[in-house]
Amino acid sequence: MKSMLTTNKRFWLPVKTFAVIGIIGTIVGISAFGFDDPREAAPVARNFVFKKDSVASVKAFKQVYAVLMSARCMNCHPAGNIPLQGDDSHLHTMSPQRGKDGKGIYAMKCANCHQPTNTPGLHTPPGNPNWHLPPADMKMVFQGRSASQLAKQLLDPMQNGNKNMQKLIEHADDGLVLAGWNPGEGRTLPPMSHAAFKKAWITWLTTGAYAPKGKL
Repeated sequence: MKSMLTTNKRFWLPVKTFAVIGIIGTIVGISAFGFDDPREAAPVARNFVFKKDSVASVKAFKQVYAVLMSARCMNCHPAGNIPLQGDDSHLHTMSPQRGKDGKGIYAMKCANCHQPTNTPGLHTPPGNPNWHLPPADMKMVFQGRSASQLAKQLLDPMQNGNKNMQKLIEHADDGLVLAGWNPGEGRTLPPMSHAAFKKAWITWLTTGAYAPKGKL
């Protein structure tokens, strides 16, 4: 009987040891792969070559600036809290207000008139599922900004919607940006194609994101 107990102890000892090792290994594995390390740095822009070239960068931004100053962009980036309207960028005739989240106030919400898609007909409300102005705490004003001022603003996370370089590059394909080239009937398009704008935008960012000097 004593011999049998001794044998059982010898048998169970390695089994328990392996079980404990297995549990520890599982915990370590979950810790290593199941959770993100909060200290991990934000991803840098991928698949792009960065090489500083102030001349190419400023030249590219001048093209970008021409698009951002067009009615298709500036109308939703006003200096005040009322969006602009039309190719001449006049104040919206219905005087809607920005509101805290950029989607209007009280019963006058952007989505009341701006549907998920363009409304058929000449000069009818353009549409987008996410139609809104920038929020009140980060207005991202384009109206009245010089090229130098706007370039610096676009690079400042405190003014650009907390965007790093990767997010800035990706923003060229944002749904509301793309809507500028699908504004509905009777509206002038930006001064270049979206493909040309995207190329200039990425060129500006990847060649140093230089701001033009002075009031250019």
